[in-house]
Amino acid sequence: MTNRIRVGVVGTGYLGAIHAQIYSTMADVELVGVYDIDTRRASEVAERAKTQAVSSMDELLESVDAASIVVPTSQHRKVAEPFIRAGKALLIEKPITSTVKQARDLVDLMDSSGSAVLVGHVERYAPALLALDKRISQPRFIEVHRLSKFNGRATDVDVITDLMIHDIDIILSMVDEMPLRVDAIGSPVITDQVDIANVRLQFPCGAVANLTASRVSLKQFRRMRVFGPEGYFAVNFTDQILDSARMPEGAKSFDEVEVEQEHVKGERPLQAELAHFADVVRGKAQPKVTAAQGLRALEVVEMIQKQLGET
Repeated sequence: MTNRIRVGVVGTGYLGAIHAQIYSTMADVELVGVYDIDTRRASEVAERAKTQAVSSMDELLESVDAASIVVPTSQHRKVAEPFIRAGKALLIEKPITSTVKQARDLVDLMDSSGSAVLVGHVERYAPALLALDKRISQPRFIEVHRLSKFNGRATDVDVITDLMIHDIDIILSMVDEMPLRVDAIGSPVITDQVDIANVRLQFPCGAVANLTASRVSLKQFRRMRVFGPEGYFAVNFTDQILDSARMPEGAKSFDEVEVEQEHVKGERPLQAELAHFADVVRGKAQPKVTAAQGLRALEVVEMIQKQLGET
């Protein structure tokens, strides 16, 4: 493959339109086209991104090296399967599929086809989180609050699948093992699905994570606090701020605790994610969030949903 790659976007809703727009500005990337069953919407997005709206998904598949799958989660497996069979690289928006079984089927299919799949857990690219990754290796207690205003999107799924899965994926990447115990409470508020939930995960290594997610709050609030032998760290995902409190080596008094606040600079997470995906397509990088990791996060989601009596 030459350095220039040909990409397409399947699904031109709110997020798919952003994918198309970013691809259209990337060096050495040709946005071949976009596809959506809503042809009018596809044409509008294509015009803004200076590309074409193709008439079928097969037409897009035949003309690209890679594609972003940005359709409703219920359609992920159906849409992704022919691309994977054809050996195309894919960025599948989170969650990877609607069910664990569907995700396992895609992972098995990938293993036989050799297709590279990156799952779109975009928070992994947050600059403040990337800075945290360099500072802590043994988290013992993690506390997360991800609160958002109600926006009417993704009401076909619960808040666990919609929002909390971001933090589940991050925590699993830090702890690198499946939870031993899951406790959960939650309730519908506006939709027929659970709109607010609190979850406690206990891991075999002794680490504990407490997660709260809401999509019916009055304001946006996205924070993660991590405690471990290296110190205390707090990530502000909204403003990309990393706070830390650490005891310097050899310190003999709590008066010597070093407190720091860093405004972490970096690319916008989605731009960084798509740039990383382009490197995956070129064979220059391995997926930051693999299909197997996407499956693992979904397995925890289903464990939580079972606790909530949703499955």
